[in-house]
Amino acid sequence: MRRLAEGLYFLCITLWVGGLWAIGFIAAPSLFAALKDRVLAGELAGNLFGLMAWVGMACAAWLLGYLAVRRGRAAFSSAVFWLVLVMLLLALTGHFGIQPILAQLKAEAGSRSVMESALRDRFAAWHGLAAGLYTLQSLLGAALVLLQGRGR
Repeated sequence: MRRLAEGLYFLCITLWVGGLWAIGFIAAPSLFAALKDRVLAGELAGNLFGLMAWVGMACAAWLLGYLAVRRGRAAFSSAVFWLVLVMLLLALTGHFGIQPILAQLKAEAGSRSVMESALRDRFAAWHGLAAGLYTLQSLLGAALVLLQGRGR
């Protein structure tokens, strides 16, 4: 059973961090490059980012639980624990904090694209913040993978 739990631990890291990089830096840019309709590309990319947020929350729950059971109180002195926790907080902030604001701005724009409305600057600022937090989460994920590769 311990081997299965450890296998799921590494699978969660792979799924979460690999998904962050694949969607954020391959799939989403590819959508905007391939589709002429930028609104559709944004909608599809947004759906993928939302899915990754849920994957991240599920993976973080497993990773933090595994570390707590496996290491006990020592988990709190582990860089891995804190990396996972910060990544989780970034995912929660993006999904439950920023994405609803972006959705509200799109709704307020009505039938027009938000980028063609008076709300463009506000949307761009919030979108930029979301992109920055996602990039930070991705970089922390890379650090997590590197730490695990060193056996820490």
